[in-house]
Amino acid sequence: MTEDFYDVLGVSRDASEDDIKQAYRKKAAEYHPDVSDAEDAEEKFKQVKKAKEVLTDEEKRQAYERLGHDRFTEAEKRGGFDQGAGGMGGAGGFGGGGMGGGGMGGINDIFEQFFGGGGQGRGQRDRGPQPGRDLRTRVGLDLDDVYEGVEKQVTITRPEHCETCEGHGHPPDADSETCSECNGQGRVTRVQQTPLGRVQQTQTCRQCGGEGELYDETCDDCRGEGIVQEETTLTVEIPAGVQDGQQVRLGGEGAPGDPGAPKGDLLIEVRVRDHEKFERDGDNLIYRLPISFPQAVFGDTIELETLGGTVELDIDAGTQSGETLRLRGKGMPRLRRSGYGDLYVQVQVVTPDDLNEEQREALEAFAEAGGEEVEVKQGFWKKLKNSF
Repeated sequence: MTEDFYDVLGVSRDASEDDIKQAYRKKAAEYHPDVSDAEDAEEKFKQVKKAKEVLTDEEKRQAYERLGHDRFTEAEKRGGFDQGAGGMGGAGGFGGGGMGGGGMGGINDIFEQFFGGGGQGRGQRDRGPQPGRDLRTRVGLDLDDVYEGVEKQVTITRPEHCETCEGHGHPPDADSETCSECNGQGRVTRVQQTPLGRVQQTQTCRQCGGEGELYDETCDDCRGEGIVQEETTLTVEIPAGVQDGQQVRLGGEGAPGDPGAPKGDLLIEVRVRDHEKFERDGDNLIYRLPISFPQAVFGDTIELETLGGTVELDIDAGTQSGETLRLRGKGMPRLRRSGYGDLYVQVQVVTPDDLNEEQREALEAFAEAGGEEVEVKQGFWKKLKNSF
């Protein structure tokens, strides 16, 4: 699968066209086959060119945001984008004779991808004001935070409607004239040829931004864009038991949409840092417990610190190094479910390597009592340690 176009260029999803073009020039210089020695330079260069082509075309970028990478590239393979108009091609543009082997189901899939619903033949599709796109950020957590659930502050820089001009891009008292693109309607209708006939699609006028008027002045604060970048701090509740890499969604905290349309969402990816004692495996935890040779021989009861508090752990006499003990319900909380996973304690018998004289004599007596002829040499304890 080809890498996401934003990742290919190394830009954020709210990057401006200038940012995208600048990133393209940098990446193209890095991967150009004439200057790069990397084996995959040519493939990388093609990806960079493709990413720039899509993300600097407003209609293609909107389609890419709406469909996602895989569905967008699949639509292009079918010939679903007219390179001249930036929209859907003619009946032959879908490849394989339009209908293909999928029959009407395949055609309905195409309409679903481009218009968000089933095909309507010669009908009219009104997209309406488009909601803002989703934004993404990350938050780092300790395993203890995930065990309890926690509130975190996240600071992001996101686009906002300019307060000075209320998102219109011009002063309130600016002189205006009727937009020639939409004749003052704020909406334009495009006719596109599909395998089922001509389809009309109505959308916000790009020239006037849906206002129906063109103004002779632009707002100084937003330079006529109606959008400014602002730093915002938000509070997000992280539920207990969330897994590394999962996302928490804050509705309506993304980029602004068209006038009258809702904002996108903010998707917060959770990154859980490694714990110094516990290793996580889904809802379970793994802990490696060092015990002494006498504890392994005679058994013992020890106090063990878990994420949920101190518990008593019984070690049976004759426990071997590498054995695993299971503590039910002492693992991680199950996300949005009741109960907890388990804690698996892997026992590791530690061989002494710094014996005093009394300890040495006791072990010699132990070995001799077992019927072994023991001649203790300097490397004996190292060999004994390796045997475990």
